[in-house]
Amino acid sequence: MGLNLQNGERLRPVDLARGHGLSTQAVRNYEEAGILPAAGRTPHGYRTYTSLHAGALRAFLALVPGHGHRTAASIMRAVNEGAVDEAFRLIDESHAQLLDDRRTLQAVESALRDLEPTTASGTGAGSGPAAGSGSGGTFIGPLAHKLGIRPATLRTWERAGLVRPRRDPLTGYRVYDEADVRDARLAHQLRRGGYLLEQIAPLTAQVRAAGGLEPLEAALRDWHGRLSARGRALLAGAAGLEAYLHQRRPTRA
Repeated sequence: MGLNLQNGERLRPVDLARGHGLSTQAVRNYEEAGILPAAGRTPHGYRTYTSLHAGALRAFLALVPGHGHRTAASIMRAVNEGAVDEAFRLIDESHAQLLDDRRTLQAVESALRDLEPTTASGTGAGSGPAAGSGSGGTFIGPLAHKLGIRPATLRTWERAGLVRPRRDPLTGYRVYDEADVRDARLAHQLRRGGYLLEQIAPLTAQVRAAGGLEPLEAALRDWHGRLSARGRALLAGAAGLEAYLHQRRPTRA
């Protein structure tokens, strides 16, 4: 509210837009969304922007790759409303999410290294007659509880080909043997890592066939790369926002 927006040359919407490969409508939309401070107006009602608006736009575009559009917009709104601590909280949440994703990746790698190549022993889904609860298999409820998911999720994964439990011939219940449990654990970790069901299905199929970590090495390298890129994007966003905060500082009334 106490900002002097006339702290530099006047810029038209098209001036801001051209400098960042945007449309003038996008610039107006960003202002209306609170991502940019409110524009000044000429006597004829045309919007005028200043270097402060250009700094806000640069900060927002720097924040988007690391935080996503929605969070970046919330950060900018908080700053423009003077709620800088709220902006910092949102930034902290993105860093916490990145840390959680790194831990998830570590968990995936650890889980895979701990997995025994059970498919090689012929104990995969569908092997042998009805073992029910007598051959070390587990049912859908206990497995879902162990993974912290709903039984409906396991049924969805089955339809997508991620797990292939056999049916007990006496009860008709699904029975998950060691290989099925491994596949369910793997699917659970990859889902937490952001992979889609259609991306996971070929990976689990490869693991079933190969019985090892090798088929997932490329995916894990890609995952590492994406996390590193996000980390750098968060740093770039922080630098952009700091420049904008510094720019705002001397304009306070």
